[in-house]
Amino acid sequence: MTHALQGESNKLRVVDLFAGCGGLTAGFHSTERYQTVGAVEFDLAAAATYAANFGEENMYPGDIAEWVQKKLPSADVVVGGPPCQGFSNLGKKDVDDPRNSMWRHYVEALVKIQPKAFLLENVPQFQHSRQFESLKALTESDEVLNNYSLKFKTVVATNFGAAQLRRRFIVIGTRNDYHPIDVPEGDVPREAWRTVRDAIWGLRNSVVPENTELPDDTDWFFEKKVPGVFKASALDFARNYSETTHERMMHIPPEGDRRSIPRRLLPPCWVDRTEGMDVFARLRWDRPSVTIRTEFFKPEKGRYLHPEEHRALSHHEAALLQGFKDDFKWCGNKVQIARQIGNAVPVELAAGLANHIADRLTPR
Repeated sequence: MTHALQGESNKLRVVDLFAGCGGLTAGFHSTERYQTVGAVEFDLAAAATYAANFGEENMYPGDIAEWVQKKLPSADVVVGGPPCQGFSNLGKKDVDDPRNSMWRHYVEALVKIQPKAFLLENVPQFQHSRQFESLKALTESDEVLNNYSLKFKTVVATNFGAAQLRRRFIVIGTRNDYHPIDVPEGDVPREAWRTVRDAIWGLRNSVVPENTELPDDTDWFFEKKVPGVFKASALDFARNYSETTHERMMHIPPEGDRRSIPRRLLPPCWVDRTEGMDVFARLRWDRPSVTIRTEFFKPEKGRYLHPEEHRALSHHEAALLQGFKDDFKWCGNKVQIARQIGNAVPVELAAGLANHIADRLTPR
């Protein structure tokens, strides 16, 4: 069933919508079976990161609502993850959140491009949303996507080689003149899951407490000046912690959590709280990490303390846990880069899905 794709002319053409910094594109390109012919990202810093790694020529740094009104490129595969904050457990879970309607622009792009297959990824809660019900309805008779069949499943990134227990809801749509493509579960057995040690062991003691800022570098992207371009090593900066925060961290043993903090150091809201034990918790060397979110640099947000050192994850470590290699380039300020890292699709998950689609994209 595998069909080798060799040379640029034989590569599958892919468009990346809501591309962010390029996690999906990085995974698809790593297979050497795809070439990007279009990408869209509204956030300038993320679009600049994407352009620094994959080129400006195919990136539209603006509103997808405007992009879909233009002449769109021909593509074999369309991929993307519409904003999911309205569905996330950490968000307001507001079904009327305007960001939830972004998937409609994804649909508009599908209707115009008519790819052979498309990939939509989102948080697991998307499966039970009225938006997903609407998407399925669009594949029924007399609707705009009635020439596509859908397969969908929630998958775990560790099963695809990521060092992170990140769950994502995956939808693969296949045009009806091609055999339907199912959603793979991944083939990495639990005993072979990559761990925090596998991903970041080499960065022990890499963060110097006195270094709390990115270099003062800027570059031009899309005729605008943006902080960057930064190598991965530039992301080894520290955070300024208060004396109380630092003292709390010193009480957390390996694999421990906030239950080890003396009562006198606990904020009032933690004193009698019995849930949320991952707050002020250490990552475990020999397990995959928890989901890397956009505020991984704040120990009060989850199990984001370094396994040994008295600090939260560095941006560099978080990027490695998301599967980005050390040759990946970054643009933006500290918060913008953290947002790019946390919002990205793990590169290994993207690569596994890319190979699966390429292997099975066969005409009827």
